[in-house]
Amino acid sequence: MLARLARGPATVSELAGPLTMSLPAVLQHLQALETSGLIRSEKKGRVRTCRLQPGVLASAEQWLTDRRSEWEIRHDRFEEYVMNLKETDT
Repeated sequence: MLARLARGPATVSELAGPLTMSLPAVLQHLQALETSGLIRSEKKGRVRTCRLQPGVLASAEQWLTDRRSEWEIRHDRFEEYVMNLKETDT
Protein backbone atom coordinates (compact mmCIF):
# COMPACT_ATOMS: atom_id res chain seq x y z
CA MET A 1 0.00 0.00 0.00
CA LEU A 2 2.80 2.40 0.85
CA ALA A 3 4.53 1.65 -2.46
CA ARG A 4 1.31 2.43 -4.31
CA LEU A 5 0.78 5.64 -2.33
CA ALA A 6 4.35 6.71 -3.13
CA ARG A 7 3.11 7.19 -6.70
CA GLY A 8 0.35 9.52 -5.51
CA PRO A 9 -2.99 9.61 -3.70
CA ALA A 10 -5.33 6.65 -4.19
CA THR A 11 -8.82 5.68 -3.16
CA VAL A 12 -9.42 2.73 -0.87
CA SER A 13 -10.85 0.82 -3.84
CA GLU A 14 -7.71 1.49 -5.89
CA LEU A 15 -5.53 0.29 -3.03
CA ALA A 16 -7.64 -2.81 -2.40
CA GLY A 17 -8.00 -3.79 -6.07
CA PRO A 18 -4.74 -5.71 -6.62
CA LEU A 19 -4.70 -7.27 -3.15
CA THR A 20 -6.03 -10.72 -2.25
CA MET A 21 -7.30 -9.62 1.15
CA SER A 22 -10.84 -8.64 2.06
CA LEU A 23 -11.94 -5.01 2.08
CA PRO A 24 -12.32 -5.03 5.90
CA ALA A 25 -8.70 -6.25 6.16
CA VAL A 26 -7.55 -3.47 3.81
CA LEU A 27 -9.42 -0.93 5.93
CA GLN A 28 -7.72 -2.26 9.08
CA HIS A 29 -4.32 -1.89 7.46
CA LEU A 30 -5.13 1.63 6.33
CA GLN A 31 -6.35 2.53 9.80
CA ALA A 32 -3.07 1.27 11.31
CA LEU A 33 -1.07 3.29 8.78
CA GLU A 34 -3.14 6.37 9.53
CA THR A 35 -2.85 5.90 13.30
CA SER A 36 0.93 5.62 12.94
CA GLY A 37 0.96 8.88 10.98
CA LEU A 38 2.36 7.34 7.79
CA ILE A 39 -0.72 8.20 5.75
CA ARG A 40 -3.64 10.59 5.91
CA SER A 41 -7.08 10.08 4.43
CA GLU A 42 -10.03 12.25 3.62
CA LYS A 43 -13.56 11.36 2.71
CA LYS A 44 -15.57 13.18 0.07
CA GLY A 45 -19.03 11.73 -0.29
CA ARG A 46 -18.60 7.97 -0.42
CA VAL A 47 -14.98 8.04 -1.58
CA ARG A 48 -12.06 7.88 0.85
CA THR A 49 -8.71 8.98 -0.59
CA CYS A 50 -5.40 8.20 1.08
CA ARG A 51 -2.02 9.88 0.68
CA LEU A 52 1.43 9.48 2.19
CA GLN A 53 2.70 11.80 4.86
CA PRO A 54 6.26 12.16 3.55
CA GLY A 55 7.67 13.92 6.61
CA VAL A 56 7.05 10.87 8.76
CA LEU A 57 8.88 8.61 6.32
CA ALA A 58 11.81 11.04 6.20
CA SER A 59 12.04 10.91 10.00
CA ALA A 60 12.04 7.11 9.94
CA GLU A 61 14.69 7.10 7.22
CA GLN A 62 16.91 9.42 9.26
CA TRP A 63 16.51 7.20 12.33
CA LEU A 64 17.53 4.14 10.29
CA THR A 65 20.53 5.99 8.86
CA ASP A 66 21.66 6.94 12.36
CA ARG A 67 21.26 3.36 13.60
CA ARG A 68 23.10 1.99 10.55
CA SER A 69 26.19 4.02 11.49
CA GLU A 70 26.08 2.65 15.03
CA TRP A 71 25.59 -0.92 13.77
CA GLU A 72 28.52 -0.62 11.37
CA ILE A 73 30.80 0.59 14.16
CA ARG A 74 29.70 -2.28 16.39
CA HIS A 75 30.16 -4.76 13.55
CA ASP A 76 33.69 -3.50 12.93
CA ARG A 77 34.56 -3.82 16.63
CA PHE A 78 33.08 -7.32 16.75
CA GLU A 79 35.04 -8.34 13.66
CA GLU A 80 38.23 -7.02 15.25
CA TYR A 81 37.44 -8.95 18.43
CA VAL A 82 36.92 -12.20 16.49
CA MET A 83 40.17 -11.71 14.59
CA ASN A 84 42.00 -11.20 17.90
CA LEU A 85 40.46 -14.40 19.26
CA LYS A 86 41.63 -16.31 16.18
CA GLU A 87 45.15 -14.96 16.59
CA THR A 88 45.33 -16.00 20.24
CA ASP A 89 44.04 -19.50 19.43
CA THR A 90 46.85 -20.16 16.96
